[in-house]
Amino acid sequence: MVAKTFGGAVHGVDARTIMVEVSVDQGLRYFMSGLPDSAVKESQHRVESALKSADYFMPRKKTVVNLAPADIKKEGSAYDLGIALCILKASGQILTEKLEEYIIMGELALDGTLRPIKGVLPIAMQARRENFKGFILPADNAKEAAIVDGLEVYPVTTLREAVNFLEGNMVIESVHIDARDVFSAKLNFYDTDFKDVQGQENIKRALEIAAAGGHNVIMIGPPGAGKTMLAKRLPTILPPLTLNEALETTKIHSVAGRIQRNSSLMTTRPFRAPHHTISDVALVGGGGNPQPGEISLANNGVLFLDELPEFKRTVLEVMRQPMEERRVTISRAKVSLEYPANFMLIASMNPCPCGYYNHPEKECVCGPGVVQRYLSRISGPLLDRIDLHVEVVPVSFDEMTANRKSENSTEIRERVVRAREIQGERFKGQESVYCNAMMASNQVKEICAVTEAGKSLLKTAMERLGLSARAYDRILKVSRTVADLAGSAEIKTEHLAEAIQYRSLDRDGWAG
Repeated sequence: MVAKTFGGAVHGVDARTIMVEVSVDQGLRYFMSGLPDSAVKESQHRVESALKSADYFMPRKKTVVNLAPADIKKEGSAYDLGIALCILKASGQILTEKLEEYIIMGELALDGTLRPIKGVLPIAMQARRENFKGFILPADNAKEAAIVDGLEVYPVTTLREAVNFLEGNMVIESVHIDARDVFSAKLNFYDTDFKDVQGQENIKRALEIAAAGGHNVIMIGPPGAGKTMLAKRLPTILPPLTLNEALETTKIHSVAGRIQRNSSLMTTRPFRAPHHTISDVALVGGGGNPQPGEISLANNGVLFLDELPEFKRTVLEVMRQPMEERRVTISRAKVSLEYPANFMLIASMNPCPCGYYNHPEKECVCGPGVVQRYLSRISGPLLDRIDLHVEVVPVSFDEMTANRKSENSTEIRERVVRAREIQGERFKGQESVYCNAMMASNQVKEICAVTEAGKSLLKTAMERLGLSARAYDRILKVSRTVADLAGSAEIKTEHLAEAIQYRSLDRDGWAG
């Protein structure tokens, strides 16, 4: 007798439906086909123990488990529940005709209880597209799957519960979540706020410009100046996630297994801060079993690289293409995957190994040429892709103890949102461009036109700072954002001057 049900396999950040087939016939051995990995093959032992714990038995006959299509690699332990139920049906231990109506997934413990799985959200989306009646899965994953409208989600905690539900001996209430209610209830709920930061008004201004135009930032300053504290607060002034962005972000984190138990939709922009010992694969994604990297986990949010020169050069260089294309393609001999990587990069660094080069009070003890060698760890092409270079100066005692009230994140965000609305109107109808930082070179010429006085200022800056063509485009983009924040239709000389001052690392004083 042959029994069938369905599961899902994650491919990139999307899912494909997998048919689970089990045949029980004359013979003695257990076979598994369909390109399973080690975790799938080991399901035999988990399933056998779980069946015994639920007062069933593994048939002592020839049992063939096939996962179709057979040319797609199957990974992980999420097929356990579907395999177990098909074995029970094929061996005549349960009587149900409902197996083929559902997507059924879950990892079985040896005692028959169900453990959570990853990649639930894209599988649920695929199930809805293919009009399955419902999704039977571990209770810990139910809220995540229930985000998808039009799909009945049935949470189960044990193998026995799943059997009773399918045989009609037990009623399980499907989980329903209004994604819009969850989204609006927790939108912009952050633990940090810019009102906690005393002083550093010029850095706050630079981060406001970065948030308004989607620009990348690097902060240069001595230890303890507040670079990390400021970076952690950048997501709080970014425009709120849209529902589509929230779904896309949640999907990526679901594939990576980063969704917390009993949670549903991510409502705040991600902030990822990998350590400088990270490998290039961990940063951009890939590996033996390809997974999203940190740049994809930061999609629609912020990627913070602290102590940028300490990262391996190969790690930094692999970011260059994803920063331009806002996606990363992982190519292997048998598979090619694409992950979104639409992130804002914010980096920080000391100006030299001792940390006190250009410090207003402390003296740098680094020898001749040391500063230049330290800065040269970051390649020119990567620096060109960073729009704003900002010097962070330590806060004085008087500023730290002042009773002056700092502007909070909500007030700053309102200005950022107004600037983004101007850009949204400007780029209406263009799917791949929605903020100034994403403009192509041909758009820069059209949208960022400057006056004759502005051209003269730019020419002087280009000659003195030795800026590249890409840096020239970056200055124009940033000046367009400054103008948007000011509500100005044209780029004025003062807007250009402010944009030019955010190229600190291009100045002669930093070249050693």
